[in-house]
Amino acid sequence: MDSAATKRLPYARLQRLAATLLYALAVAACAPQAPSPMGAAPARAGDVHLQRLRAADQEPGNWYTGGRDLGKTHHSPLATINQGNVGTLGFAWEYRTGTRRGLEATPIVVDGVMYTAGVAGRVYALDAASGAERWTFEPRIDMQYNRYACCDAVNRGVAVWQGTVYVGALDGWLYALDARDGRVLWKSDALADRTHAYASTGAPEIAGKVVVIGNSGAEYDARGHVSAFDLETGALRWRFFTVPGDPAKPFEHPELEAAARTWDPRSRWEIGGGGTPWDALVYDPDLDLLYVGTGNGAPHSQHERSPRGGDNLYLTSIVALHADTGRMAWYVQETPGDTWDYTATAPIILADLTIDGTPRKLLMQAPKNGLFYVIERATGKILSAKPYVPVNWLDKLDLATGKVTVNRAVADYSTGPKLVFPSGQGGHNWNPMAFDAKRGTVYIPAIEIGEYLYEPPERVTYRNRARNMGNISAFSGVTEAAVGKLLPPLRDAIKSGKLRQGQPDTRMRALLRAWDPVAGRTKWEFESPGGSWDRAGVLSTDSGLVFQGTGTGHLRVYNADDGALLKDIDVGTAIIAAPMTYTVAGVQYVAVMAGWGGAGWYNQAPTNIANVNGNDGRILAFKLGGGVTPKPAPLPPLPPLAEPPPLTADAATLQHGASLYTAYCLFCHSDSERTGSADLRRLSAASHATFKDIVLRGARLPLGMPRFDD
Repeated sequence: MDSAATKRLPYARLQRLAATLLYALAVAACAPQAPSPMGAAPARAGDVHLQRLRAADQEPGNWYTGGRDLGKTHHSPLATINQGNVGTLGFAWEYRTGTRRGLEATPIVVDGVMYTAGVAGRVYALDAASGAERWTFEPRIDMQYNRYACCDAVNRGVAVWQGTVYVGALDGWLYALDARDGRVLWKSDALADRTHAYASTGAPEIAGKVVVIGNSGAEYDARGHVSAFDLETGALRWRFFTVPGDPAKPFEHPELEAAARTWDPRSRWEIGGGGTPWDALVYDPDLDLLYVGTGNGAPHSQHERSPRGGDNLYLTSIVALHADTGRMAWYVQETPGDTWDYTATAPIILADLTIDGTPRKLLMQAPKNGLFYVIERATGKILSAKPYVPVNWLDKLDLATGKVTVNRAVADYSTGPKLVFPSGQGGHNWNPMAFDAKRGTVYIPAIEIGEYLYEPPERVTYRNRARNMGNISAFSGVTEAAVGKLLPPLRDAIKSGKLRQGQPDTRMRALLRAWDPVAGRTKWEFESPGGSWDRAGVLSTDSGLVFQGTGTGHLRVYNADDGALLKDIDVGTAIIAAPMTYTVAGVQYVAVMAGWGGAGWYNQAPTNIANVNGNDGRILAFKLGGGVTPKPAPLPPLPPLAEPPPLTADAATLQHGASLYTAYCLFCHSDSERTGSADLRRLSAASHATFKDIVLRGARLPLGMPRFDD
């Protein structure tokens, strides 16, 4: 095996500097770039521009955006790897990131160079044919922001544009890097208010003359916004807030005055409102419109957030903004008054479809709420919104007005425990779906799970930069042991079985679902034997192949026409990101980032406990005639839990400790067999001795463990 293909990420700063200098000299001597499609001189590194994007199908060997093309279809015209020869697909190269957190990005490949993002905003530039490192970038992150990343310190990718690589770091700084060597050209603060809990995990989007990025934090106390920066200088050009602030204060822009009328004036403004646009940014240059998917409410419970109800705009909406000014053209709210964590941040695909004999320019989204939306992207008119997974929260949707009526009898858990479908994990989450225009099919990594929800009678006590969710929940497939740990009203309601009567199947299933967006129906589906863990992103190709990874450490290839499994490669590392494909020197490769993470990163798939991440995330590439994929060595068996010391605290102290653990510790330090961070039951004597230094004084802040001295 070529050592260049398997080398580890160097850690020493001098090694990084030496590698960067050597590469810079190599670039100066010879730039190995392909000519542009118009026959011009060789392009500069990272030379993506609008002309090339419009003609992306004429250069199918490149993958220009996170979704390959302008519409983010995650579909490739490449067909060298096809149904007849995919059986010979095998290992080409790997790159080890040296990280053990989630890897969610889809790499970009431009003229033989791969650019992608890893944990917390690290950037890797690799030779796409060998995996050899060209340069890396590691932002200097305030790791205290690790505390505000609800669902792991992940990153969903970079944007590459006219020689520059743009990336958002976990702590909310947007960086512009020179595509030749990773040198920082500028950095800008993408957060409007650092006194509240924000994190940045999404990919930036190029929209005309600006680069745009959103943020996350709606489980805490964030107020969502997107920020647009000048491509060349990093100067802030405009900012759009997705929810209003306290109406007693001036509104930042006119759209917020209208939004405020859909909120109770006595809403919990101090908690921020939520609506964070942490993913789902896509730009249409013909209309000069940027489409932004917005997040859930903060707190989750509307009864707490906005006591008198209301639609609570612009939560869980697709908002179309004029890219030059940031002013709103239209919006569609997919879940009015959201109280179920039904974010509209799932990827948006732009496509041209013929409906009722008329060609239309559309956008498509399969958000968490379980409805597949087909919307005219110039006007926001909803053409269809049909369930692609079991749904019970919805009573009806009026296509003429876009108005949604909620089934309060089933879904309003402010009046008592309820079983709601789908769960807050969604029918589909951030994992990219793919659209094959020739087959007229969208391939969705769907999840069928319900969720038991309950709102305790106590009001949410606002905690600055801490979780302020306002509800208690459990998935429909909750185990008997876990039910016993829930609060009595929810525990008793689940045990009685009454909530399940007349409801959809409560099993937790993950499916690769082939969906006809015009007819609004399933063509075929493949149920993963790995259960609800297998919800990785999807790639489709013109040769009739669909690629998807699994949480159990496999890369699978399906027949795009009927879902037959054609190839299964055991890679030994869980995959949640979407694969992509490209060519170098006529050879077609399929690549994917492998590393367990995202929502549930601290709670490993039961069927992949032996590997976890193998303590090392990887970028993997495959080609026809490739070899056997190397697998990380299995982790050693866990020793038995030590007998805990005798309890000496009184009952009140123990209860207070349990509350603190649940509020601040559980999300990273759960008691699963393998956790993404330390299992607190297995702390060493040395860690116990320095516990206060770790928790209160930030002794392990450089390693990602925040301090909790507040």
